[in-house]
Amino acid sequence: MTTTLIGVRDGAATWPRRLALPAAAVVTLGLVVASLFVGVYDVLGADDGAEMFFITRVPRTLALVLAGSAMAMSGLVMQLLTQNKFVEPTTSGTSEWAALGLLLSLILLPTAGLTTRMVIASAFAFVGAMVFMLILRRVAVRQTLVVPIVGIMLGAVVSAAATLIAVQTNYLQLLGTWFMGSFTSVVRGRYEVLWIVAVIVVVVMVVADRFTVAGLGKDVATSVGLRYERVVLLGTALVAVATGVTTVVVGFLPFIGLVVPNMVSLLRGDDLRSNLPWVCLGGVALVIVCDIVGRTVRMPFEVPASMILGILGAAVFVALVVRTRRG
Repeated sequence: MTTTLIGVRDGAATWPRRLALPAAAVVTLGLVVASLFVGVYDVLGADDGAEMFFITRVPRTLALVLAGSAMAMSGLVMQLLTQNKFVEPTTSGTSEWAALGLLLSLILLPTAGLTTRMVIASAFAFVGAMVFMLILRRVAVRQTLVVPIVGIMLGAVVSAAATLIAVQTNYLQLLGTWFMGSFTSVVRGRYEVLWIVAVIVVVVMVVADRFTVAGLGKDVATSVGLRYERVVLLGTALVAVATGVTTVVVGFLPFIGLVVPNMVSLLRGDDLRSNLPWVCLGGVALVIVCDIVGRTVRMPFEVPASMILGILGAAVFVALVVRTRRG
């Protein structure tokens, strides 16, 4: 009888946990639906509303979903590979490298298509991520805050070089558009390459356990039989492609990979396998909320989602720094 009562009590206690993820998915789905109907153009009342709905609103919302989940997942992978919770594509210089590659592709190959630019941007992002990893290996002091500072400094140097090239070639305004990530220009025919990042998210989920072992450090990972260098190379390549594709389509989305994985870790602990769906949903929800706020706060004008992400991410970054120092 006692055993039965304990079992009933434990089962009742686990129900909220079992329902938490479906509830989060429903909330995120509600945000996705809301995103479809927020905007200046009246897609419900205008004569061509249905046509505009599928030309602009659906592609924009799909881009929000894909970019949000991919960048949040990228941040999580980089944090595991570097063993530092402050590292993500925009604090490691990876995004700046992708923008530099995109700028050079525009200058050197002005007639190239979107796919070519995406490949070049991803290649530069990969080079940038590897440079960051190599610099980290030579840094003697590996304190928590030193690692992201190294990445931010590296990104500042690359950003300065890109700005200098843009000034010399009259592409400064275009470079500013990339640095100011926005979903305004996302329409049918200009976002489809983002489906590549959906594949990356699936791959990360498949090899999540290997990234977890790699996150324990090279010595531990090698001692349990993991090919550490290959896993690091794979993770870096996945992050580079996700960053390059996202930069080509929507520009920078700062701090998603910092805010979402850290919030999920604080609420649920560091169980990577069970946290992955939460990270994806969190990335999607955060980007959509920022985009909706940007579309409504100064309607009919629009504030870029990256600006709101930057403010929110900077506040979370400072809060994490304070929390780390207190810890």
